[in-house]
Amino acid sequence: QVQLVESGGGLVQAGGSLRLSCAASERTFSYYGMGWFRQAPGKEREFVAAIRWSTGGTFYSDSVKGRFTISRDNAENTMYLQMNSLKPEDTAIYYCAAKDSGGSKYRESDYKSWGQGTQVTVSS
Repeated sequence: QVQLVESGGGLVQAGGSLRLSCAASERTFSYYGMGWFRQAPGKEREFVAAIRWSTGGTFYSDSVKGRFTISRDNAENTMYLQMNSLKPEDTAIYYCAAKDSGGSKYRESDYKSWGQGTQVTVSS
């Protein structure tokens, strides 16, 4: 399994921005897509965004659409999540994950590899 390492989390005021990175330990061409999930305290982990590695096609949850942008750098085997107009309700641990072509991009159980997570805290 590919190893994934997130970075870029931190504390930011509401309305601010952060960019998360997810570095893969090996070439990710064998994976169909990658995604970002988040888990807030006391809540289940939820889908945030996903990207199809070959085409760059992107998908977002309604709660972040228009504020977050997912992207990838094939040469660097790295995925990004640009988060703008952050809200206190965006506070969570953010995880990156990789999946093959099976299953749903929206379902965490269909992802095969996961990072350790990075904390994002948005103060009001």
